[in-house]
Amino acid sequence: MPDRLSDPSLSPIGGVRIGVFDSGVGGLSVLRALRERMPEAELLYVADSGYAPYGEKTDAFVVERSLAIARFLLEQGADLLVVACNTATAAAVHALREAHPSLPIVGIEPGLKPAVALSARGRVGVMATTGTLRSARFRQLVERHGGQAQVHLQPCPGLAAAIETGDLDTPALRELVETFCAPLRAAEVDTVVLGCTHYPFVAPLIAQAMGPAVTLVDTSEAVARQTVRLATARLAGRTPSPHTSPLAGGMRLWSSGDPDRLSSTVHRWLGLEAQASRLP
Repeated sequence: MPDRLSDPSLSPIGGVRIGVFDSGVGGLSVLRALRERMPEAELLYVADSGYAPYGEKTDAFVVERSLAIARFLLEQGADLLVVACNTATAAAVHALREAHPSLPIVGIEPGLKPAVALSARGRVGVMATTGTLRSARFRQLVERHGGQAQVHLQPCPGLAAAIETGDLDTPALRELVETFCAPLRAAEVDTVVLGCTHYPFVAPLIAQAMGPAVTLVDTSEAVARQTVRLATARLAGRTPSPHTSPLAGGMRLWSSGDPDRLSSTVHRWLGLEAQASRLP
């Protein structure tokens, strides 16, 4: 972990509350990056596992759930909101910003820009949910940053749901990964964007399927850095209250599915102890 005294991207401010949500446990990849970058922040995480995966739902449904979860996190005192879900960002971040114009909101989108820059041969693959790839926001992303690269889109139906079970190395999961990686190998891509926050947790399987010459791009760190910048601006001039210090560095979890499964997944995947509650 970077030294918090020498790294300007680490937040020294205790008592700031960061609300984070995803359709399920995929956003834990972002939560991990936030904990490393903001060790003194209180993290509030909602896994909407009872309605996962968002990538196979309508945009209207995703907007409705996103607005409801944002209201809940604000009720818990969130100073800033992180939409740790590519599908929810694509479908709902505009509605969230309209509903809460004064609230800093960080979205996440597939890391196409850095992938194009990294690609030696201009052949980039994007693995994402069907919902992300069909969105107008993603089409605009390709228009802005695709440049002269050949961008090969690979929808991965069922992959996020398989990862959501928590077991990251089963024959069925390996078969799914192979199914989605095979067309990208055939296209001879040299860079692959992990366009869903669930996918970094099976990055070893994807890397194995794609081969050692292929670079994987995950945007969790970029989201964490942007969150630090917005949180610092949000709290500029605020005098930290001594009453908030016991909360510094804490974590609260909620799930619309099985809270015990969320707690167990956080422990197994992140090595952190936190008891989840059921989302009201």
